[in-house]
Amino acid sequence: MPNKLTTDGYKFSMAQAGFPLRRETFYLSFRKGGWQYIPFDLEELLMCTLPDADIHVPDESFAAKHGYGLNDAMKSSLGRPVKIKAAPAGTWVYQREPIVTITGPSFLVSWLEPLALRLFFPIQFATELKKHGTNIPDEMLLATCNEQRDIMLRVIKAVCPNEENVLYDRIVVADRRYSDSVTAQAKQILDVVKDPSRLFEVGMRAATCEGQHALVLQALRELGIMATSNVSLAQQLDMKPVGTMGHEHIQRWGNDLDAYRAMRDMRVGAPSYLLDTFDTITSGIPAAIKVMKERSHPCSIRYDSGDKFGQYIYAHGEFKRQGLEPTHIIEDGLDYDTIAKFENLRNHTGLAPEKQVYGAGGLWVSAHWTNPLTRDRVSAVYKLTETSSEPRMKFGNEAGLGKVSIPGRPVIWRRLRGEGPLSVIAQDGERVAENHVVLSGNPEALQQLRICNVRCEGEQPYTLSPETQRLVTTFNR
Repeated sequence: MPNKLTTDGYKFSMAQAGFPLRRETFYLSFRKGGWQYIPFDLEELLMCTLPDADIHVPDESFAAKHGYGLNDAMKSSLGRPVKIKAAPAGTWVYQREPIVTITGPSFLVSWLEPLALRLFFPIQFATELKKHGTNIPDEMLLATCNEQRDIMLRVIKAVCPNEENVLYDRIVVADRRYSDSVTAQAKQILDVVKDPSRLFEVGMRAATCEGQHALVLQALRELGIMATSNVSLAQQLDMKPVGTMGHEHIQRWGNDLDAYRAMRDMRVGAPSYLLDTFDTITSGIPAAIKVMKERSHPCSIRYDSGDKFGQYIYAHGEFKRQGLEPTHIIEDGLDYDTIAKFENLRNHTGLAPEKQVYGAGGLWVSAHWTNPLTRDRVSAVYKLTETSSEPRMKFGNEAGLGKVSIPGRPVIWRRLRGEGPLSVIAQDGERVAENHVVLSGNPEALQQLRICNVRCEGEQPYTLSPETQRLVTTFNR
């Protein structure tokens, strides 16, 4: 079991300003990538990943020192039961289907996010092994560290036990090459940003394991980049843990303004306001201005999706007209050219360097790993879908499906016979349609699918059940 610090810093700040014991549901899904094979019992695996309820004084002291201390409600949530419904081992899941749905105390099930997201690697690796067997490309057998190599070996044992030795001998651990590449890229970024204190690392959710993430942080630390969202590794490497605000916090409160006020008033430390949960221009920025004008306080704003350059220019003008000077945090999808462009915009607006900082994750964790089986390849997400029995849905600033999530307590149905889409995204407890079987949390479904000879390849994509469609329609109003 990991310790209580093995998660992202913003999980602590959001729980401090939220409802740690409230019953909530999250789900893990891949937004793209087509069909994926499930090699393990994911329910059992995630149950073993949850933290225990024991009190470890050094851990709690470190978290409290940096503003991420656990209050009594957060401590009480640990060790409480959770309900997990996952696609069974040996089945296939399609993009946007809920691979795993988890219900339990808010802080506990939210805490699990970065560790649940790491399933992006073993699931993709298992899928490629099912497709290629011993002909799997060499690049997919490239590991960054021994811990990742061990994960690959466990997948090989589950999927290709007869070829275990052949495949294991082909795995290459390239830790030094990986670290050197991270260092080279970070130096390029520092040439633009100049001050390492203006950079922090947020790649925990893109890493396959703690070993890989530790290699990244060690390389950055040597260059003076001393802040990371991984609280556990911050403690181990004598770095500073950081955390802003996630979409779940705003979804929990139901609107930007109440969520911002809670982050401002319910915890110690400068709050950070995430702008894009509903709409950056019409909702996020006006709410941020209102909450800043209600009471003067140091704070920051964070851009996430959509046209961040346009949002930045608009926000700078609006805040300047109001006489406000929040720190601007740029995250998500960063690369050298994007950072250079934002620095040019900062110079153009006259914003002081210390008022603009950058949080990079995949830029360092994924971009320097030549194995293609990254989180971005399938766009793995872990989203809040229900809080206190009230469905929640994320929209964001992207056209089409973009970052839209499925509300409620979503589960998967599989069609056994007849015509129509093979996959249905339904709600837990909804009456199952004729000629379908519940896949989520139902190991017996695998045998039924085999008897009916259900094949995934070439089938039509998913559809929504009547109840799921009703929830989506309600939010779209």
